Amino acid sequence: MTVGFSASCQLTIGNTPYQRAMVAKNGVPLPPGPPARWFWDNALPTKKIAHTLAEWVAEYGPVMTLRQGSQVIIIIGRMNAATEIMEKEGGSLVDRPRQVAAGEILSHDMRILMIPSGERFRRLRKAIHTHLQPKAAETYQEMQRENAREAIIDILNDPKHHIEHAQRYAASVILRITYGKSTPTSNDDPEVQRIHEGVEHFQYAVRPGAHLVDRLPFLKYIPGYGRRLKQYHAFELSLFRDQLGRVREEMENNEGGPSFGRMLLENIHEHRLSEDEMAYLAGGLFGAGSDTTAVGITTLIMAAACHPEAQARVQEEIDMVVGRDRAPTFEDSSSLPQLHAFISEALRWRPITPIGFAHRATKDIIWRGQCIPAGATVFGCHWSISRDPIAFPDPEKFDPQRWLDQTGQLRADTRFYTFGFGRRVCPGQHLANRSLYINLALLLWSFRISERPDAPIDVNAFSDSPIAHAAPFEVEFIPRMEEGRVREAMEEGL
Repeated sequence: MTVGFSASCQLTIGNTPYQRAMVAKNGVPLPPGPPARWFWDNALPTKKIAHTLAEWVAEYGPVMTLRQGSQVIIIIGRMNAATEIMEKEGGSLVDRPRQVAAGEILSHDMRILMIPSGERFRRLRKAIHTHLQPKAAETYQEMQRENAREAIIDILNDPKHHIEHAQRYAASVILRITYGKSTPTSNDDPEVQRIHEGVEHFQYAVRPGAHLVDRLPFLKYIPGYGRRLKQYHAFELSLFRDQLGRVREEMENNEGGPSFGRMLLENIHEHRLSEDEMAYLAGGLFGAGSDTTAVGITTLIMAAACHPEAQARVQEEIDMVVGRDRAPTFEDSSSLPQLHAFISEALRWRPITPIGFAHRATKDIIWRGQCIPAGATVFGCHWSISRDPIAFPDPEKFDPQRWLDQTGQLRADTRFYTFGFGRRVCPGQHLANRSLYINLALLLWSFRISERPDAPIDVNAFSDSPIAHAAPFEVEFIPRMEEGRVREAMEEGL
């Protein structure tokens, strides 16, 4: 049988795996891949998704095809292919595929991460850009440093729960930016608990292939189907409305400071967003920003504990540039290439979003004699790209020096797509990078972080989800000077 995808590409299904291939009228084939699956089957792996995709990329090639009935899923798993397709052809991949569970039932088509390209997407992106562009991100630095110092004090008081301290840091920063909340934040704060619960709901909904309705959309209209997702939508809509409502009350009472939520409410006519669209835009910023930042900080702690020589090299640089009389600041950033190389390597070593988020091709893309057809779902698999042996020789080795040139400065010709691709790159990347910098700088100025002999870290124990969370692990935080001196520096802002 033949199913058309575009004017130039058709799907021809034969009797053998290699006959089941996409070919254009001019003979351009689909990239190779495993045998096709029936439309009700999940074409993606059901366990260890990112790792299995990386194994398939090693077998089939840097660009690979999965076929599920008439649906084509393209996996991009090598650095050059990601650059040439996801970046250079980014205008053809800004769209999102239809995502019924997470996009329609959970989010009611209001979550910016999930909505398709077009005029509405551009309006949302423009609105969020005002608070996350590089110049805006600079204005949050002192607040980020203040919260990072509090995280160091939290670790001094309770080192066992360092993951929770990273979560508190991330929640405090994003709450301040999004809603102007200036009161101290803790993980016991009911609002923070509700937000973390909402993040868990989103993780449940967005896992690729987890919901049959994404393959059989008509299930959405069957009474009773998706009851849990509908409950999750009611939960997060109420949460997002409450948060934005608090900002409105503060404005009416001439209280509160600047925030993203306040900006939205003050410019309703300019951005042309409904009340619920504004609530979701602000809520989505908080949910995504707090979760990924906390995961990133936890990854840095794991990397430092498991790679003491790399940690020591960063600390030697900090001691030379900053010294022991004061703690690092953002002004030191440009003088700490070893620290930035450590961050880049940690995020390559254990990517925050191993699978990446789905894109949709809006036109045929021909890459090295292979056809990525219009309508195909396209994933840039971060885990597989991070294991590219050409871009990152000996990819399983933790080696921050790969990011530095012969003079010890950061290389301009090496990068990793930590924050996504093209026009769908994470708008909060500048804010996130500053959070990772100041937290690692203060952590390694304050402590030597080491693995406990009685509690070895399982560096492969991460959740199999779009945002990969490390399983709880313990490390030793050994102060690099008198503990009282560390505490004083953090409390006094020295």
